[in-house]
Amino acid sequence: MKYLRFLLIGILFGIILTKSEAVSWYRIFEMFKFQSFHMYGIIGTAVLFSMCFMYFFKKGIIKNYLGNKILVKQKPKEYKRALIGGTIFGLGWALAGACPAPIFTLLGNGVVSILIVLLGSLIGTFIYGLLSNKLPK
Repeated sequence: MKYLRFLLIGILFGIILTKSEAVSWYRIFEMFKFQSFHMYGIIGTAVLFSMCFMYFFKKGIIKNYLGNKILVKQKPKEYKRALIGGTIFGLGWALAGACPAPIFTLLGNGVVSILIVLLGSLIGTFIYGLLSNKLPK
C-alpha cells in the first residue's frame, strides 16, 4: 500500500506521454527527419525541468521521502563515453521508434509489438551489467 503513490505517479506519467503524443511513432519519425519541433519541445522542456530539480537537490530545498538531503555526486566529464553511448541510444531509439520511457505506456495502449523492444532492452541491460566492469572507463 505504501507504494501506491508511485503507481499513481506512473499512471499519470503514462497519460501525459500519451496525450502529448510523445509515444507516437509518427512524432518520433518526424523528429529524426527534422520535420517537426514537437518532440524537441518535449525533450527541451524535460531538460529544463531536470536542470531546475538538480539545482533544488543540490541546494537542499527538495529532500527525499525520508526528509534527508539528496546528495548529487559530481560526475567526471567524459565526452567520448557520452558520445558513444548517446549514439547507440539514439540509433536504438530510431530503429525501435520508442525510447525506454514509453515502453510500458505503449504496452498499456495495446501496442503488443513493443514487447520485442522491451525484451531487447532487458537483454541489452543484462549484457551491459555483465560487461560493465570490463569496459574502458
